[in-house]
Amino acid sequence: MKAILKYFLILVMLSLHIVLVGAVNYAFPSYDQTIITGMEVRRVDKDGPISKSNPQDGPVRDVYYIFTEDPASKKVMTYRNEDTGWGLPFYFKFDSALTQAKAQAFANEKKVVQIKYYGWYVSWLNEFRNVVSIKELAEGETKANPWFSYIFYAFFALTFFLSVQLVRGWFDSSK
Repeated sequence: MKAILKYFLILVMLSLHIVLVGAVNYAFPSYDQTIITGMEVRRVDKDGPISKSNPQDGPVRDVYYIFTEDPASKKVMTYRNEDTGWGLPFYFKFDSALTQAKAQAFANEKKVVQIKYYGWYVSWLNEFRNVVSIKELAEGETKANPWFSYIFYAFFALTFFLSVQLVRGWFDSSK
C-alpha cells in the first residue's frame, strides 16, 4: 500500500510540474524570425469569426491577423494581433492597431522581422499565437532567446527532482 501511495504522490508532483511548465510556455514571451506576407482583420464574437454559419450573437470586436513565412523553411504561420488590455497574461497591450501598421510596413518592404508572441498555435481549435511586438532584424542579427522561460524550466526541473527525493525519503526512511 505504501508503494502505491508513494507512486501516486510522485505522479501528482509530475502532473503539477507539467501544468506549471505549460503555463510558463503559454504565458511567457517567445520569439520567431520571419517575413510578413500579409494581414487581415476579422470581426469576432465569443464563438469566433462571424460568418453565415456563426452569426453575431453578442458583443463583437475586431481581431487583426498577421500571415508570415519562415525565411529558411518557407513554412507559413498565422498570428493573432489582439490587445490584452488589463487581462491575463499581463502584457498591458493596448496598441494592436499600431502593431498592425508596423506589420503592414514590414510586409511592403519584405523585411526579416522578429515577432515577440505568447500563446500556442492549435489549428483544429482555431487558436493562434498573439503578437506582443514586431521588430526589424538587422542583417546577420538573430532572434532573441526566451531566457526567463529557460530559467523557470530549470527551476521546475530542480523542484520536481527535489519533490521526488522528498517523497522517496518519506517512504524509504520508514522501513
